[in-house]
Amino acid sequence: MRQLALLLGVLLTLTAASGQRRFPADFKFGVGTSAYQIEGAWNEDGKGESIWDHLVHNYPEKIADRSNADVACNSYHNWQRDVEMVRELGVDMYRFSIAWTRIMPSGFSHEINQAGIDYYNNLINELLKYGIEPMVTMYHWDLPQRLQEIGGWTNREIIDHYVEYARILFENYGDRVKTWTTFNEPQQTCLPSYEYDGMAPGYNFPAVPSFLCTHNLLLSHAEAVHLYRTQYQPAQKGVIGMVFDASWSYPNSDSEDDQEASKTSMRFYLGWYANPVFHGNYHQWMIDRVDENSRKEGFSTSRLPKFTAEEMVKLKGSTDYFGLNTYTSYIVYKNTDPQSFPKPSFVNDVNIHSYQDPSWGESGSGWLRVHPEGMYHLLNWIRTEYNNPVIYVTENGVSDRGGTRDVARVKYYNDYLNAVLDAMEDGCNVQGYVAWSLMDNFEWRAGLTERFGLYYIDYTDPARTRIAKSSARSYANIIKTRMIDPDFMPEPEVFIPDN
Repeated sequence: MRQLALLLGVLLTLTAASGQRRFPADFKFGVGTSAYQIEGAWNEDGKGESIWDHLVHNYPEKIADRSNADVACNSYHNWQRDVEMVRELGVDMYRFSIAWTRIMPSGFSHEINQAGIDYYNNLINELLKYGIEPMVTMYHWDLPQRLQEIGGWTNREIIDHYVEYARILFENYGDRVKTWTTFNEPQQTCLPSYEYDGMAPGYNFPAVPSFLCTHNLLLSHAEAVHLYRTQYQPAQKGVIGMVFDASWSYPNSDSEDDQEASKTSMRFYLGWYANPVFHGNYHQWMIDRVDENSRKEGFSTSRLPKFTAEEMVKLKGSTDYFGLNTYTSYIVYKNTDPQSFPKPSFVNDVNIHSYQDPSWGESGSGWLRVHPEGMYHLLNWIRTEYNNPVIYVTENGVSDRGGTRDVARVKYYNDYLNAVLDAMEDGCNVQGYVAWSLMDNFEWRAGLTERFGLYYIDYTDPARTRIAKSSARSYANIIKTRMIDPDFMPEPEVFIPDN
């Protein structure tokens, strides 16, 4: 049956009349946001302090423009307008996250904030009123600060706290939410956050905390999925999974070393999380290398923690789909200079260099170069490595520095969606695509300097006026027609020139 469904999906990508490819009728289009980036109201109605609140208020110099998300898009007060925009796009689903600190202000289960419960109930009900499926992310990087003060994700006690948080969400929203994500981009939760001060909480502590964070996060995921599947899924009939982030790693050459570097990059970064979730343990490649490096560095035990047999059983298959966030690609090659990377460190464990081809398209972010072919290769790699799972592309988009006639963003979506169709024709089981993001928002350490939105936000206006860009109208046309028209370049709702 699965092979037949894939074949039908491939056949449906072609239209007999014009030869132009079409997305299947049951392919789900969506758009996404995250709580901290859009909601504002950081301390209103009982909400607690998150690690991002703490970072931007105490270390504003770590944000590119010294801005914060205290107001952001003010979606806490403008959520009805947000739903209107989602309706204007015509999407099938809206992916958003719930702020742990709105539900449990300190992160502990003794205090439940009814105003937070009500906020998300109102949003979910409004979406369903118009036939839009809520796709809910339970954790999108905004840990309660009080939990961080006892070690955050490096403290194994966090597993029980996360599971209690998950229970509250399932009990309050599970009758209506049918697609759950336990964690968004867990790599970003652990690696830049603890290893090299790139995210909140902003630690610069190589080699040890990122591995502890990952281990506890994976166990939190497994326990939350176990809870859902045993106590809630039978009645609520939803699905649950994890969203991984990845960029395709091209080998620099055909040499054996560079081919190995490509595999190492994929298995260390994406595989760090996907391998335990799909196969029950870290990739043996990773285990052997970190164990050996730890021994050489003088550690009495490996820096990479070990799962018990029971934990591996719970981890294996603990996702109903493969959520993929991807934006760009890299070219990698093996490092041959033993002095290149600090020891111990994660980058020394990986032991590769990476770069991007300067001919690839530019964006508003230094890390993001446009190369849609990488999407095609990445989807096929997932198909091969993880036995062709159901895939939802849960984030894909491009940044600029302002303006509403965003020609480059229109082209980005056209080209990357064509790459998705290419992969589907190869048999990749891609069943949905979520554009990032619904509107311009607070872009983490970049502050308000980078814009990813389909809708422009006027940050000088206290009302945070939303304006449809050309990309919003182009994406809406793709959704409506189920086809990509490369010549369709609509005008924005209001023209605002680039910064």
